[in-house]
Amino acid sequence: MVALLVGMCPGLDEGLLRSLRAADIRTVEDLVSSDIEDLAQKCSVSYKALFAVRRVLLAQHTAFPVSGADLYEELLSSTAILSTGNPSLDKLLDSGLYTGEITELTGGPGSGKSQVCFGVAVHIAYHLKQSVIYIDTTGGLTAGRLLQMLQTETNNRDEQMEALQRIHTFRLFDVCALLDCLYGLGGGGGLHMACVGGGSVKALIVDSVSAVIAPLLGGKQNEGMSLMRQVAAALKTMAKDFSVAVLVTNHVTRSGSGEAQPGLGMSWSHVPTTRILLERVESGASGRRSATLIKSSRQACLIKEDFDLQWWSRAEGGRGGAGGGGETSGKRKLDETDP
Repeated sequence: MVALLVGMCPGLDEGLLRSLRAADIRTVEDLVSSDIEDLAQKCSVSYKALFAVRRVLLAQHTAFPVSGADLYEELLSSTAILSTGNPSLDKLLDSGLYTGEITELTGGPGSGKSQVCFGVAVHIAYHLKQSVIYIDTTGGLTAGRLLQMLQTETNNRDEQMEALQRIHTFRLFDVCALLDCLYGLGGGGGLHMACVGGGSVKALIVDSVSAVIAPLLGGKQNEGMSLMRQVAAALKTMAKDFSVAVLVTNHVTRSGSGEAQPGLGMSWSHVPTTRILLERVESGASGRRSATLIKSSRQACLIKEDFDLQWWSRAEGGRGGAGGGGETSGKRKLDETDP
């Protein structure tokens, strides 16, 4: 709430402010929601003057109304869905990663978070012809691994190099460096300047966000929480202002009953729009993983899908089709023809 103060607008002087406070009107919200005629009588002030103050405060402190049709048109023009390249994950994500949103992969060591991120980056860069910003905070990303995955997609050396050029990597190992990177990309057209490999930037991957934040959430609680909020705000701004799909990874902790739950606490839990928990599948091949939807604004939670981490490393002919889901009402799914 915004407190009423002297000088906030013409006509709001000390005398009027005292009268308003005597009538228990202390905030802008109190004033604009009051019956002005009745309030003018209680305060013994001019109805015309009070109405003028209310009108100025409304213009300064409230948003202009937007129709539902305008919001729908904005959604059509700004929101796209990027397939992860894996049908099982796309099914959990209601067709894929949504631009303008933050999606989180959470899981313990060896659960496959980084491997999924590699596969998503390769799929977007090669199949969708879009650029990807990949921020590596653990040192696990190598160009050799990306090239190996691309070699299963195409034997054409030029196509492999073009796809690699669309994946722009940053290796950062502390939260301040991460913030500097995000601010740099978001300011001065940095995100658009990164598109040297062709295609616009449609995805931002941070693997792992918890690696640089979790160490700060101990003794220096206030500083750590503040930095975490700054990272969250920067990622949300990138997602919304540049219409990119943000994918982050997070570690897990154990609840009192021993169940795995996402790290970074309740404050961070409100940041991702969608959260998926990755776990090993005890039986079967070593690459088998289970993915459980634990937070979503579009689908029922606790849906589980099994998938193979080697999916992104197989030849296209052995996949039996890729993509996972068609277009969603009000949104478009990116394919090779998108600019």
